[in-house]
Amino acid sequence: MEQLIENKLIKADKAFSVWRKVPFEERQKLIAKAAGILKNNSEKFGRIITTEMNKPISESIAEVEKCALMMNYYADAENILKPEKVESEFAYSEVHYVPKGVILGVMPWNFPFWQVLRFAIPAILAGNTVVLKHASICFGSGNAIEEVLLESGFPEGIFQNLEVGHKAVKEILEHDTVKGVSLTGSGKAGGEVASIAGLNIKKSLLELGGSDAFIIFEDGDLEAAAKAGAKSRLQNCGQTCTAAKRFILDEKIEDKFLPVFIEEYKKYEIGDPFNKETKLAGMARPDLADELEAQFNRALENGAEIILPLERVSENEFKPGLIRVKEGNPILKEELFGPLGMVMIAKNAEEALQIANDIPFGLSNSVWTQNKERQLFFIENLESGTVNINRMTSSDPRFPFGGSKASGYGTELSLLALKEFVTAKTIVGN
Repeated sequence: MEQLIENKLIKADKAFSVWRKVPFEERQKLIAKAAGILKNNSEKFGRIITTEMNKPISESIAEVEKCALMMNYYADAENILKPEKVESEFAYSEVHYVPKGVILGVMPWNFPFWQVLRFAIPAILAGNTVVLKHASICFGSGNAIEEVLLESGFPEGIFQNLEVGHKAVKEILEHDTVKGVSLTGSGKAGGEVASIAGLNIKKSLLELGGSDAFIIFEDGDLEAAAKAGAKSRLQNCGQTCTAAKRFILDEKIEDKFLPVFIEEYKKYEIGDPFNKETKLAGMARPDLADELEAQFNRALENGAEIILPLERVSENEFKPGLIRVKEGNPILKEELFGPLGMVMIAKNAEEALQIANDIPFGLSNSVWTQNKERQLFFIENLESGTVNINRMTSSDPRFPFGGSKASGYGTELSLLALKEFVTAKTIVGN
């Protein structure tokens, strides 16, 4: 291991020994200060995001502002980590929540501020310290986050950005100072990191993406669903884990809904990412565009039909595509991470549910219907971490966020996230 990285890990561990004793409310004050810095400089930080991964500047600014919103949520949060009294016959009868120590974050490029802070803030508030291995194209974002936290008054060593490649993750995670890891990324990366963590008996939290269903029935608001569906599929150029990727239509509405949906879809035209009116820009890297194009061609080779062609106009830009896919197409077992959506037709609610669940992933789904009985049917039976009723998927600091099946395990956001990287320590006796 490079001496610089070794020194940073030791620094994080030493900082933890002090930080763990800082009162919860004092940690919250620093989080509130950091939120204010982000909010007041959202355009400055948004430009870093857009420069690194091509996100439209309006979406980059919104990402930074959402981080500030989330941080203020935790700055005002109830302290659920206070010692809990348990009724018993013993004089000592309590549960204490003890922070684990240095936590490694392995984070992706698609939301380079949000993904990092969504993991880091509750971990830090719980008394841990954080070291970040960011995506290689987003070191600027990682450094900016570290600077914001230092400027707001966090002691050195509480949050450190490590400018290392993915090959360094194994050695860092195996280091004695590191007590857990949170990863947002691909299933392959998640499996590798979870394996290392498991072999070393360290806690892991994984968010591994999905292929979310967007299910629409005849009693749903079709115009609202068309607008929300296009936005959900194409914001951030489709490079979103919780994006709507499979549009499952009740056969009764196919002829009525598709033309409206296509019209909304076509409104996403490629533009300059630094223009605040732009809704669609290029993908983050040319190799990611190559991969999406290959997936599109494989889907066609296996029987998919073109509704709107996926047209490549530069090394990383596409006119968004839409394909009709039937069950059994191998593309349904993959995640499409770019501006390409799939349409599927269901005869009834039971078949729509079967189609929705018949994939390896289980992150978040959306159902559009006014029928309460049908809503409950999907709420109870969809295999995903989140079910949205008459709305597109979007994470909210107040609600737990996480997946099932191949979409990972563990909870981010909400008060529950405060307990992800702590040990429940039982105190009992006389």
